[in-house]
Amino acid sequence: MNIFVVGLSHKTAPVELRERVSLGESEVRHVLTQLRESRTVLESVVVSTCNRLEVYGLGPSARAGSDFVLDVVAKATGVERGTLWRHAYVRQGEEAVRHGMRVACGLDSVVFGETQILGQMREAYQWALEEGATGSVMNRMFREIIHVGKRAQTETTIGREAVSVSYAAVQLARKVLGDLSGKQVAVVGAGHMASLAARHFAAQKPQSLLILNRTVARAEVLAAEVGGEARALEEEGLRQALAQADVLLTAIGRGRPVITRSMVADALASRRGRPIVVLDIAVPRDVEAEASQFASVYLYDVDDLEGVVAANLEERARQEEAVEAMIDEGVAAFSQWLTEQEVVPVIAALHQRGEAIEREVMASLLRKLPHLGEREQKVIHKHMMSIVHQLLREPVKNVKEMALQSGNPAYAETLAALFGLEPAALGGRVRVELERGAETPGGAHAQPAFSQG
Repeated sequence: MNIFVVGLSHKTAPVELRERVSLGESEVRHVLTQLRESRTVLESVVVSTCNRLEVYGLGPSARAGSDFVLDVVAKATGVERGTLWRHAYVRQGEEAVRHGMRVACGLDSVVFGETQILGQMREAYQWALEEGATGSVMNRMFREIIHVGKRAQTETTIGREAVSVSYAAVQLARKVLGDLSGKQVAVVGAGHMASLAARHFAAQKPQSLLILNRTVARAEVLAAEVGGEARALEEEGLRQALAQADVLLTAIGRGRPVITRSMVADALASRRGRPIVVLDIAVPRDVEAEASQFASVYLYDVDDLEGVVAANLEERARQEEAVEAMIDEGVAAFSQWLTEQEVVPVIAALHQRGEAIEREVMASLLRKLPHLGEREQKVIHKHMMSIVHQLLREPVKNVKEMALQSGNPAYAETLAALFGLEPAALGGRVRVELERGAETPGGAHAQPAFSQG
C-alpha cells in the first residue's frame, strides 16, 4: 500500500483555477464518498481552502490513486482532467507525510506561518471521519500531522514575525501606539504595497480606515475590501488626514514629496500634542525628512522598515529550523508506528503458536498421566508457559529492535518463516510503504513519475 497526496495550490495553479476547484463541505463529502466506494483509494482526507485543494490517500498504487482522485475532482468541478494534471503535484510515502505536516505548520501557505490552515486541516479530517473515509493509517497520520501543527503554533513564533515591509509598518505603529483597535488609520495610495498595508491594518480592527488615492475608483475597490472609506487624493484631504489620523502610511513614490514639513506643522497645531506615526514606504520618498523634527511625529521610511524585516527574517529562519525539526520527529514517529503495525501481528501470532503448542502438550500429558490432580496440572502448566515465554523473549525483543532501527519490517517476516507461521496467522497484514516517494510539480502536460512500492 502507498500513502500519497495529490493537489493544486497557490504555488502551482493560478487563482482562476483555484476558484474553480474550491470545494464546499457538501462537495468535499461527495468526493470522499466517491473515493471510499472505490478499490483504488482505500482511505482518504480532502483538504479544500481558497489556496489549495489536496487529497491525501492510501491505495495499492500511488499513480492509480492519483489518477482516480483527479478523475473524481474533474467530475465534481467541471474542470478538464488535463488542466488539473498540468497544475497538479503528487508526493508519496514519506514526502507525502512531510508535506502534510509542512502545510499544517503554515510553511507552505501564502502567508508564511499562518495558523488558520491547521484548523482547516482538522476540519477536513473530521469530515473524513464522519464519512467513514479513513482507516487506521489515515487516522494515525492526521493525528500526527495535527499534533505537529499544534506544536509549531505553541512552541515557536513562526507566524508572528513581520517579513514584508507592509506588515513591518503595522508592527512599528503598534510599538509606538500600542493596540490599534481604537485608532484612526489613513493609507495614501492604492497600489500593491498600499493595498497590502491596508489589509494588515484592517486586521487590527482600527476605529476607521481611510484610503486616499488619485483614482477614486481604485480607492473604492480597496476600501470595500478592507471595510474602509475612500476619498480622492487632494491636498485638502491629505491635510485633514494628517490632522486626524493616528497612523498615516503613504506608498505613492511620485518622485517628489507629497507631504511637506509645513503641512505636518500645520496639522500639529490642531492635534494638541497627540502623536502621529507616519510610515513612508515609497521609493522615492513621499514625506520630507524634515517632518521628523517634531517631537510628536514618529516618521519611518523604507530603510527603517527593511531593518525590521531583516531582523525578523533572521528570527523566522531560526523558528523555521525548529519547526522542521518537529516535522522530522513527527515523520519518524509515524514511520515507527507503521513498522510496529508490521511487527506486532507477527509477535502476537508467535505467542499464539507457543500457547497452542503448550495446550497440545498439556493435553497429551494428561492423557498419559490421568491421575494428576488440579494442583499438579496448574504447576505443570505454569512451568511450560514459562518455557514458552523464555524461549520467545529474546527473538521477540531482537526483532522489535532490528525492525525499528532499520525501519524495515522484513525482520518480522523472517521470524515468522523461522517459526513456520502461516500467512493467515498474521491477521492479513497490509504493508504500507513509507520510502521517499516521487515528487511531481505541475507543468505543461505533466504526468507524474512514480517509484512503485
